[in-house]
Amino acid sequence: MTERLEIKADLSVSDSGEITGIAWPFGSADRVGDVIVKGAFTGPATLPMLFAHDQGQVVGVWDEIAETDAGLTVKGRLLIEDVERAREVRAMVKAGAVSGLSIGFVTKDAKREGKGRRITALELHEISIVAVPAHPGAQITSLKSTFLNKELSPVENETTAAQVPQIDTKAFDEIKTRLDKLEAKGNRPGIIASGTQNPVMGEDEVKGFTDYLRTGERKNLAYSAPSTGSILAPETVSASIIEKIAEQSPLRGLASAISMGGPLLQLPRLVDEVQPAHVTETGARPESEPTFEQIDLKPFEMAVIVPVTRILLEDAQVDLNAYLSNHIARRFGQIEARWFVTGNGTTAAEGVMTSTEVVENEVAAITAAALIDHFYSLKTAYSNNGAWLMNRATMAVIRQLTDANGSFLWQPALTAGQPATLLGRPVYEAVDMDAPTAGKSPIIFGDFAEGYTIADRTGFEIMRDDYTGAANGIVKLHARRRVGGRVVLGEALAKLKLAA
Repeated sequence: MTERLEIKADLSVSDSGEITGIAWPFGSADRVGDVIVKGAFTGPATLPMLFAHDQGQVVGVWDEIAETDAGLTVKGRLLIEDVERAREVRAMVKAGAVSGLSIGFVTKDAKREGKGRRITALELHEISIVAVPAHPGAQITSLKSTFLNKELSPVENETTAAQVPQIDTKAFDEIKTRLDKLEAKGNRPGIIASGTQNPVMGEDEVKGFTDYLRTGERKNLAYSAPSTGSILAPETVSASIIEKIAEQSPLRGLASAISMGGPLLQLPRLVDEVQPAHVTETGARPESEPTFEQIDLKPFEMAVIVPVTRILLEDAQVDLNAYLSNHIARRFGQIEARWFVTGNGTTAAEGVMTSTEVVENEVAAITAAALIDHFYSLKTAYSNNGAWLMNRATMAVIRQLTDANGSFLWQPALTAGQPATLLGRPVYEAVDMDAPTAGKSPIIFGDFAEGYTIADRTGFEIMRDDYTGAANGIVKLHARRRVGGRVVLGEALAKLKLAA
């Protein structure tokens, strides 16, 4: 939802129900630093009068709404003859229990200024009577009394105001803190995905996500593209899934990763470097221009359907977030790992082993000498930051290799959780790498952060299908994500191929 109903406020009332006030004073900021300038208000000539912004509590109507030098002044009527709640509100205003007005609007144009915003255009939706207005100057100015048969004077208003009970500052601070968080979340830029923003979600949204899985009701969740009917998972769920995917896909932890804002990412790549030359003190300086090319990086989609019994979802005896996170992350991680190693670049991400840009060294067998030569075939900058990638069968071969002094080339990790090393560089297992057989390339070494880039387009989306499996009591959860990857600097990586 890209538009947010914002709440600002001030008030006065009569026994006959006539009420006037300043809904928003000009020239000063509210409690969160927002300033609304004169001329910013647009909207209908009359609006419903709500209590505490509750659309179920319409207590009257605002007949006159106008911008004056003082602010947005309003005049309306409490429907005390027809609505019981209106009579209760009149009593609360007379007693001083509530004395403020608050406006609900959608911002159309604003910019940051100081700690808040300078709002120059908005659409007014409603005006409420409230206990604590967002703007301290938004107050009821008069309340006509049938008992007194007169309108309170400014002096009487001031005297009455002095008798108003003090606001609970702790409660107000809690409300202000919550409003600040909501505003910060609404102003925070999101990851563009399927035409909408991926919001940074908190506890309420995570709870809403769980409720959606259990009941199918969207409530306060953010939506993806209307054509798919999907929703975006809360950030905590998405982060958990990506973290578990990384456990399945070692390249995600080694390569560079970026977020895409569209269907295609074009990256510049240096082709010809600048060629400096030695010159004499007065000799001519040579000219040398670098040349660049653009390479394309696009995302590809992966998806899975998770069937869950309706009874399981209704009873919710399991942590649904954890269930989805573990199940989907394992499958997505396996697909991603395979793409990054052997993907064809047309229907899946380009893999490091299928790219023609990666350097290839051919040897007759995996020996200590072959590994050392392979290590030093890369430029120093790449080998110093390099890592080895291979499957378990290849690891078993290499762990038996020794150098001329009889020392094993393979060195186990010194601390728990760290990878073993080969020639001083870490070794990672990738199940999709070739086995160490003739004609295959079982090993790749290099600086993956320089050589390979991963592009995340859509983190995690889910769609609930209550219908196709309804006859068997099954609810199907359709999950998807989009990710791309390709070799961007082939010279940073080197494959080791066994001769046929």
